Amino acid sequence: MVDYVRLEVVTQELIDAFNITAPPIPIESMLQHPCPDMWEDLDISQLSSSFLNVNESYSPRMSLARLLARHVVNCPWGDTRQLRGIEREEGKLYRFARMLVMPENMVMQLTPTARTPQLLSVHFEVPEEDARLRLQELSAVRS
Repeated sequence: MVDYVRLEVVTQELIDAFNITAPPIPIESMLQHPCPDMWEDLDISQLSSSFLNVNESYSPRMSLARLLARHVVNCPWGDTRQLRGIEREEGKLYRFARMLVMPENMVMQLTPTARTPQLLSVHFEVPEEDARLRLQELSAVRS
């Protein structure tokens, strides 16, 4: 069983390692220029267009976020944090990807009135549906 609280901590560690202080999270840069001992850099231009979901605004960013989540889970850095296995369960991997692009502390820094799917979508540059799911996940953890 995945401990989602632990994944939130791992997400914050990753955000801190890349010195990210505000959204949007630079997913492309993280994939292309990882910190030492994380993963091999990735040439995003080599990705096929079929890989990127372009159904709505910001969908390609979520495709890259899921790719980042897979890299984090399968890299030496992720190994030391015992993340292996998450990639086998799509729902857990997608949830981790949402954590990576909408870190808990950055979401919670917003005023309560700004924590709507519409505003999170724009603020974090994610599809509205992913913002809605992330808010539900945070609400479930906090209740």
